[in-house]
Amino acid sequence: EKIEQIELISKIVPKYSLTEGLSEKIYSKIINNVFDKMPNIEEWHDSKFIKKMNFLSWKDSVKKLHDSKIEKDLNSNYLRRLAYDEIFANLLFHSNNRNKIKKIKKNKKIFKKIYSSKLKRVLPYTLTNGQNEIIDEIETDLMSPQRMFRILQGDVGSGKTIVSIMAALDVIESGYQCGLMAPTAILAEQHFLLFKELIEKTNLKLNFSLLTGKTSLSERKIILANLKNNKINFLIGTHALFQKKINFNKLGLVIIDEQHKFGVQQRINFAKKGGANCDVLLMSATPIPRTMMMSIYGDMDTSQLTEKPTQRKKIITLSKPENKVDDLWGFIEKKIAKNEQIFWVCPLIEESKKLDFSSTVKIFKLLNKKFNNKVGVIHGALDQEEKEEVLKKFLTNKISILVSTTVIEVGVDFPNATVMVVENANKFGLAQLHQLRGRIGRGDKPGTCILMFKNQLSQNARKRIQILKSSDDGFFIAEEDMKLRGYGDIIGFKQSGIKLFKIADPIHHEDLFKLAEINISNLNDEELNHDKYKFLLKLFDKVELVNEEGISS
Repeated sequence: EKIEQIELISKIVPKYSLTEGLSEKIYSKIINNVFDKMPNIEEWHDSKFIKKMNFLSWKDSVKKLHDSKIEKDLNSNYLRRLAYDEIFANLLFHSNNRNKIKKIKKNKKIFKKIYSSKLKRVLPYTLTNGQNEIIDEIETDLMSPQRMFRILQGDVGSGKTIVSIMAALDVIESGYQCGLMAPTAILAEQHFLLFKELIEKTNLKLNFSLLTGKTSLSERKIILANLKNNKINFLIGTHALFQKKINFNKLGLVIIDEQHKFGVQQRINFAKKGGANCDVLLMSATPIPRTMMMSIYGDMDTSQLTEKPTQRKKIITLSKPENKVDDLWGFIEKKIAKNEQIFWVCPLIEESKKLDFSSTVKIFKLLNKKFNNKVGVIHGALDQEEKEEVLKKFLTNKISILVSTTVIEVGVDFPNATVMVVENANKFGLAQLHQLRGRIGRGDKPGTCILMFKNQLSQNARKRIQILKSSDDGFFIAEEDMKLRGYGDIIGFKQSGIKLFKIADPIHHEDLFKLAEINISNLNDEELNHDKYKFLLKLFDKVELVNEEGISS
């Protein structure tokens, strides 16, 4: 054992994550043995392209990557070669999947836009050009003989929900049923109440229900029976909607809100309920950079809502040192007197639930003393039902201030909330701060977002504030966030369980993403499925099962 340790010390060896009982020396021997026996693999890229890019062969690139004497450089020809392979494999998989989806034939949905036109007439505002364009795109998909598989990506408050309701009305008019799935009961309930309010204004005689974990057993039985007998046009709910016992009679459209909170398999199970005739619309309020969009949703049609509705109020963003917190009390008192509400957000301390709990409760106690039992708190020790109970109190204006780390139920509207105070704002990413800011100013009053900082601002923190003050475009902010923090930390990614790239880096290798996109778009069906790519797909775990609908599982 000592001799082995001396040998390891005397020379540079690559460091690997090891299984218990396996030494570095044994593992190095295995690696060297693999390299000795590694065959020369047939090239999957065109020789002219390889020469033009100054790429090494795959075999030589892998050898250099494992060579401890060579310092790793993201811009080296061997690492760029492997990064390009990984990007190419990812986009190739999505292209093949997309083609499979496009080949699925469905019955065209026939409607004259009577229902959706009635809704347009009763809306208290005019739809934006962006909303109208996306409604046209979705209607074209619905009337097409190909199955729709589209993601509607919109910035906070850009009006995605009304677009999805328009689509649902077209589908109901065509004689099919719709299902809308939201990640939490409170969000599902809010969608249900909005739909109810709008439909009552149109005088349309539609049957719709809400199904969540809170639905009573007797009510649930009635809903299931009505659903099976085609007596329900639209079912809104949580993940309860895709349980096996729930059978739609003629499901024609699945709408999945905040889709990154659901697993891929969950959304497939839901879409399967309608078979080939069921169109799928995903919605997300998490703008992400284009390179990541290609990598995650490359098998889908994409619609982006960037324009804010005219009724959305401006939000002023300010920064303040934490020791000047006393300056806020008078401002908050005035807001409460005007019946306005305040979010007070603390950063999540992932390393310690005790610290997390104590920091949130500490602020809660301070505010509760100052504002006389008008404060609610949400922390990690509460279960989902208790959290939703506090959110409901805030929603119904029974409390004026909400202290929380997990307050930001994306999509839930709190129309009276006009102030957002963020503690330790430097602990949040740019995209996260933008999402937080989007929770206020959703009613008829403008909003104020106050970013609190512990110490003197770092150069990075100053940049963040400047970007937030200068822009309310979530897509621009997401790009800047990726540059400042690296792509692994962007909001929504870690929660969604998305496998990040092992070699490629969407910031450093942006040019390779664009190149791979162009090269794949120039390949026909036969070329996309060429045998030479099979090994490449295996290398990067892209040989995944594709179910009969053509959606990757």
